[in-house]
Amino acid sequence: MRIGIFFGGPSREREISFAGGKTAFEYLDKSLFEPVPVFVDSFGRFILLQKELMYSSEIREFYPAPGIQKDGFKTYIESFPELAAAGIPAEIGKLISPAEFREYFDFVFLAMHGPDCEDGAIQGLLEWYKIPYSGPGLMGSAVGIDKILQNEMIALVNGQEKKSWTLKYSQWVPKDYPLLFQVLKKHLGLPLVIKAPHQGSSIGVAIVKEDSLEEFVSAVNQCFFQIELDAETWKELDEAEKLAWGQKIANLDEGIGFPVILDGKTIYHPTTLISELEIYFSEGNNHALLSSSNAEDQVLVEEFVNGQEFSCGCIQFDDGSPLALPPSEVIKMVKVFDFNAKYKPGASRKRIPVDTTLEKNQEIQQMIAATFQQLGINACVRIDGFLTENGTILLHDPNTIPGMSPTSFIFKQMAEIGLNVTQALTYLVRQSLRERIRTGKHTWALRALLEKLDARIAANVATEKPAEHIVFDATDEAYVEARRRYGLLNAGGKVTPVPVLKAADGQFYQLPNPLMFKEYVSDVEDLLHAERHPLLVETSQKAAALTHFFAGAVSYDIIRIDNPAL
Repeated sequence: MRIGIFFGGPSREREISFAGGKTAFEYLDKSLFEPVPVFVDSFGRFILLQKELMYSSEIREFYPAPGIQKDGFKTYIESFPELAAAGIPAEIGKLISPAEFREYFDFVFLAMHGPDCEDGAIQGLLEWYKIPYSGPGLMGSAVGIDKILQNEMIALVNGQEKKSWTLKYSQWVPKDYPLLFQVLKKHLGLPLVIKAPHQGSSIGVAIVKEDSLEEFVSAVNQCFFQIELDAETWKELDEAEKLAWGQKIANLDEGIGFPVILDGKTIYHPTTLISELEIYFSEGNNHALLSSSNAEDQVLVEEFVNGQEFSCGCIQFDDGSPLALPPSEVIKMVKVFDFNAKYKPGASRKRIPVDTTLEKNQEIQQMIAATFQQLGINACVRIDGFLTENGTILLHDPNTIPGMSPTSFIFKQMAEIGLNVTQALTYLVRQSLRERIRTGKHTWALRALLEKLDARIAANVATEKPAEHIVFDATDEAYVEARRRYGLLNAGGKVTPVPVLKAADGQFYQLPNPLMFKEYVSDVEDLLHAERHPLLVETSQKAAALTHFFAGAVSYDIIRIDNPAL
């Protein structure tokens, strides 16, 4: 089956999308699937990408094409609107239209995030052209993109009470800032959590911890994706500082992104923006408001919740019933867990399951499964939440296209039921195909495709493949390389990789699949002689039939090898 891997898109999360696209490209089972990378640019065009470009470090490394960037700035293609109708250089790829999709792939793996990508827009386009795709359908996607609607619907499912306030842009008037701050402090208390309701990856999230009007105004503006700039501050910057500021605006992980609106004028490039600001302030204006052309129209303000933070995936059995995976506890090592912290090594630690009772972990799973079903989500979701000090479970932010680096939450949790990344991706393709059939569109063609895929999966699982041992020392560097080899060998489909750790005690241990998804080798060593947590045992038993279909017989045992000559 030819799998079109869609990544990129117009959202602020496009680099995270690129990382997910790389995972699918590298780790899809090559004995079942042919990956076809499709880069979606900021103008919404679909580019059949040259495969070697999938190994670039970021999108701006290859797109816009080298030589297009100007004045030393590194920007995305939307800074050059004149290129929207231009052709695509052959060294980048080939432009294709939705009407041509069927010529190149049979199924679309969606690795895109944010507005237009997780809200039903691309899903609706694919349904119109009768192309099956991964992840939830139209309704689940529409719910999954709106944090304000999510809060209301989750409360209907589980009765949770979480204080929040929706602040509309029309209410955000400078003279009212102090009054708004007083009202929100009275209603929600401090700290305040401010969120852009249609963003993910912790983009557009700010926490107001201090009783500071300046901090509050900055946080709300951040989530509206706008910047207030005064003439005095601008004039104090030297030329190098202005250039650095312009680059920061263009960086989607820290700036509001281009195009920006200044005094009703649309500006596409940092050079133009700096020039326009010079003119604007020279004309005697003392205050400038810069807004992203894709600004939010309202922001969500929530009470700050103290407690253990967790993230829990939920998948489905063939009949559509939910299976909540073991929840992961997130232990933050930084004060503010924003976009940069979220993807910075060492910013957090994760443990499975949550450090609480078995019963409370089970309750989390039950609540996740119920929310999954009642919100109309299918195939796969990741839902975040808090376990408060008094034992209350509060859920938020269903993520219908979870981040998909090889060590993301969803893969760590699926590893605990016996599936490696390659098998987890096969599950996602297969179950998504099953869910597209339930919509009653193109039914018999999709049934035939599913039948063919099921036969290939069954034959693949039944084929005995020679073992290839991956022996590595107890260092983090060796563990990272072993994980990489383990994943790529699984994706190759020709051998069965067998990871073997030479532990600090000098002994050799054959590791089961879950132990290849920890963060550090010390985490692995801590588990070598520990009993498997009862929640992990229970969840893997519930998932046994599903796991067997995609992986065959699975062992969770750690085997000590007396003879190191493998």
